[in-house]
Amino acid sequence: MGDAVELEVGGRTVRLSSPDKVFFPERGFTKLDLARYYASVGPGILRALRNRPTTLERYPDGVGGEWFFQKRAPKGMPDWIPTAHITFPSGRSADEMCPTEQAAVVWAAQYGTLTFHPWPVRATDVDHPDELRIDLDPQPGTDYADAARAAHELRAVLEEFGGLRGWPKTSGGRGLHVFVPIEPRWTFTQVRRAAIAVGREMERRMPDQVTIKWWKEERGRRIFIDYNQTARDRTIASAYSVRPHPHAPVSAPLRWEEVGVAEPRDFDLATMPARFAELGDVHAGMDDHAHSLDALLELARRDEHDHGLGDLPYPPEYPKMPGEPKRVQPSRARRAP
Repeated sequence: MGDAVELEVGGRTVRLSSPDKVFFPERGFTKLDLARYYASVGPGILRALRNRPTTLERYPDGVGGEWFFQKRAPKGMPDWIPTAHITFPSGRSADEMCPTEQAAVVWAAQYGTLTFHPWPVRATDVDHPDELRIDLDPQPGTDYADAARAAHELRAVLEEFGGLRGWPKTSGGRGLHVFVPIEPRWTFTQVRRAAIAVGREMERRMPDQVTIKWWKEERGRRIFIDYNQTARDRTIASAYSVRPHPHAPVSAPLRWEEVGVAEPRDFDLATMPARFAELGDVHAGMDDHAHSLDALLELARRDEHDHGLGDLPYPPEYPKMPGEPKRVQPSRARRAP
């Protein structure tokens, strides 16, 4: 697999063992290709990860091998890579990798990290998100074009409720993500409530195209707005992350005029470096904004007060939450005696 090589990244030297190990057999991309990719988009992915507790999605033997999520900071991590202490819904806690330099991303690639999953918080305040993340997830019978149409309506909703600006990116699959930078004044529960309000407003505007139904049997052929991606310890792949599919796609930041025009397959480990060299990070200005959730939380209050629309189910591994409805799928509830 070749002798180890050393890469110079942001003033650091990162050692890469087995550089010729093939990580993407369909395309022939190696570990060295992966590391060089992350070096080429370093300023962009660091902008997405900087000072954020980050879970690593690792494929030590490439996309065809075993894989796992690493939440706790890996043993042997260099002392120049800081950590952040976070608490899971179970009450347990851990120290997670918290990148502050581009070299940290390349170091993680050495250990087979394809995808980086940052929390929506900064190390200085791990209990108050500074991003509202909206996941537009195509369900069976829908595709990326449907997600793009929903994204443009979502853009209008965000503007109407508080003048919020969303920053879209491909998921690396068929979906789209829209991130909204917010002031770190609200808890995870409150941010999730704002996401539910967004989803319900989208349902009202696009009832045949969008759903916020948690249970798959109720979603139909619609785009699912996964509000639970805003729950504590739920994360979304970062911008520029490589996704574990045979053709090595990446989660690509987009300008709004590209949504519905550019295709997810346009962006992969081979094509993104040239785009980045030409355009830079098209989300570079994201951290210059910090919006208020007041208008969305007022919408949530009205939904509850005027229409009786309260909380929605949490993921199954979460403890029962105050005000949460029964966590049982409707078909089973109907069969219960």
